[in-house]
Amino acid sequence: MASSAIRSVAPEACFHCHQPIPRGINLHVDVEGESQPMCCYGCQTVAQTIVEQGLTHFYRFRQVDADGVPQALVPDALQTLNEQVKSYDDPDIQREFVRSDDNANRKEVTLAVDGMTCAACAWLIERQLLGLTGVQHVVVNATTDRVNVKWQPSALKLSDIIAAIHQIGYRALPFQQADLEQTFEKKRRSYILRLGIAGLASMQTMMVAFGLYYDDIDDMHRLYFWWVSLLFTAPVIVYSCQPFFANAIRALRARTVNMDVPVSLAMLLAFVASFYATIFDTGEIYYECVSMFAFLLLCGRYLELLAKHRAIANAANLMKLIPAIAERRNIDDDNSDSDTWQQVMVKYLQVDDVIRVKPGDPIPVDGVLLSAKAWADEALLTGESRPVAKAEGDEVYAGTINQESPIELRVTGTHQDTLLSSIVSLQDTAMEQKPKFARLADIVGRYFVVGTLLVASITFTSWMFLSPEDAFWITLAVLVATCPCALGLAAPTAMSGAINRLNRGGILLKNAAILELLPNIKTLCLDKTGTLTQGRFNIVNHWFSEGTSAHLNAEQVMQLAASIEQYSEHPLARPFQQQSAATLPVTQVDNQPGAGLTAFYQEQDYRIGSLDFIRQWHPGADSPLPHANVFLADRGGIIAAFQVDDELRADAQAMVDWFKRQNIDVVMLTGDNHARAQALANTLGIEHVHAQLKPADKLEIVQQLQQHAPVMMVGDGINDAPVLAQADASLTFASGTELAQAGSDGVILNGRLNALQRLFDAGHLTRRIIRQNFTWALGYNAVILPMAVTGHVGPLWAMLGMSASSLIVVSNSLRLLRKPRGG
Repeated sequence: MASSAIRSVAPEACFHCHQPIPRGINLHVDVEGESQPMCCYGCQTVAQTIVEQGLTHFYRFRQVDADGVPQALVPDALQTLNEQVKSYDDPDIQREFVRSDDNANRKEVTLAVDGMTCAACAWLIERQLLGLTGVQHVVVNATTDRVNVKWQPSALKLSDIIAAIHQIGYRALPFQQADLEQTFEKKRRSYILRLGIAGLASMQTMMVAFGLYYDDIDDMHRLYFWWVSLLFTAPVIVYSCQPFFANAIRALRARTVNMDVPVSLAMLLAFVASFYATIFDTGEIYYECVSMFAFLLLCGRYLELLAKHRAIANAANLMKLIPAIAERRNIDDDNSDSDTWQQVMVKYLQVDDVIRVKPGDPIPVDGVLLSAKAWADEALLTGESRPVAKAEGDEVYAGTINQESPIELRVTGTHQDTLLSSIVSLQDTAMEQKPKFARLADIVGRYFVVGTLLVASITFTSWMFLSPEDAFWITLAVLVATCPCALGLAAPTAMSGAINRLNRGGILLKNAAILELLPNIKTLCLDKTGTLTQGRFNIVNHWFSEGTSAHLNAEQVMQLAASIEQYSEHPLARPFQQQSAATLPVTQVDNQPGAGLTAFYQEQDYRIGSLDFIRQWHPGADSPLPHANVFLADRGGIIAAFQVDDELRADAQAMVDWFKRQNIDVVMLTGDNHARAQALANTLGIEHVHAQLKPADKLEIVQQLQQHAPVMMVGDGINDAPVLAQADASLTFASGTELAQAGSDGVILNGRLNALQRLFDAGHLTRRIIRQNFTWALGYNAVILPMAVTGHVGPLWAMLGMSASSLIVVSNSLRLLRKPRGG
């Protein structure tokens, strides 16, 4: 039953979809002079479009039920999906996948999107989300099928973001590593089934095509073979080609184009022309071209799916280390002698909970070790194969394996706040960022599709005048031959492979754009302490004055130095802090970073620090101990001197030698004194040394070097953060300060300097492979286009050439997934 007039619905129902209007929603659209209520921005947008296009008769003739009430436009399945989407607004559910930044009053989520195939899809989704009020940042990655969104929760709900993606034809849900394998397997099966149907049809239609090549076949048998070919090709068009058609329709609805537009147009034109010829027994058929084209395209998409999965499976394997169950100490149990333990889901653990981990089990959360000691296997986290010794109070991380005895730890980070989640998030961020050549490929690809359609139109028009009987198949060849699939795959597949390669080599990239910059680096700046050296200091020599101040003996002087250094965070203070002697009650401690400390003990003040710091009290003071770098003094003079030395990293020499062979200048930038810096430089063969630098001095030197060529900086301290941010490319260590990691482009997880060599090798190889991909993709199109336009390449050969081009690009990029040398 239909209505001839626009019917109103209940005030509490949406005029467009007839679903209940949520409380607090006040949206309306004027339909033929009447203001009609809407339940959401999606319905409002669709209804407004219907009105603007003059299609309001849609509301006059839509179906109504027996009571005259219009039937809902939202089917039950979609209504269930909408309810599921709204459930993601629950804060307890969001703990699983939403990261919060309370300082910026915003949240961040990574969404898995089903249906993305190319850069045009990514551009469409990005444009849709950036139009929402409250969305601050959107990065869409077609390579991993993910969308990273940062938004203000006070202005927008997560369900609104997901619904906005649904409105343009894509399905989006919060991405969780645990679902990655299941999603991949579902897609893989779908591709295999579509491939099977297209492959079977291709074989049968090609066999029929060979039979049709004989000239003596009669018309009845020829028409019979045509109908057989149609029977095999119809499932290919209806099922196997569905992904191409769906993506093309999405693009056209959004008034844009993607690479599936010419693909879909070519297959539909070929099928329709063949179907027409079969029905009316006239013209030519192209069923074998349609089936083979679909089969080869699906082969390329399937290989691309496998390449994507290999590139991102490393992070998924890390997340599999997190167990689902943990043993937690009962909250009400205050007596440690009668501890009772309860098995709980890991997702229910809270900060400050105490948990127990058995030997051989993975640690489920980040925490502080409460047991006296432990051995942790951090191989899959840092690449370091040897177990790491942990002492009481040390940090342990989710995903590492407890090696020996049962341990207890206090939870400090769960869910998205663990180091493991941060590593996975940084990898996703690196994959989401697009270097210049990747952005250029997106732009070229989009315009290339438009150019392909324009050239095809001109070709058809021209051949209609020259040879009308050949116009169709020549135009079809142009559409097939020039599809920019290879161009669209050239950069994303290579970047994904490079990032995965570096992760397995112990380097976590935060900014993938540095890969294109690395081949241009001419200067490598290195911090000394904690970079060229281990950052682990020991007191290798000491000197005490005779008749020490205030009648302190040598042991008491050592205790006094250790007591004052307890208030310092400088690496040179750690050997003093590790002294087992009891500390003394020092007061009025004043810490002057980079210089030393002043403290008060037994009615006398003392200073400990550098010689320059001591000379503020005693201008003529000199070092009583060769190579001493820490001094303790009172108002009378220096009472103790210490030589604190750092251990050189085992691969520092090999790293410096390798960069010198690459004609890259190695420069040391350190806050240490000239003598110690020069001694280390002489050992390693570093010619350019700048010592006793403050953070501002390091920054100035790097800026001067950048005037001549791009500069890379490697450091790990708080004082290195400004220069790490200033350098064209920068790396720090996982053991470095959080501030240094925030300002760097990547993190060395395994603590080995040979990771720098792997990084540069990967940068050179990535650039070479991307250039090869672009050269092949553009070169192929430059050769095939004039041949197709002039009629020298038929649809079948054009299809084979285009498919081979895409397969070559994907296969070339897969070389980056090979294990690095020495890895």
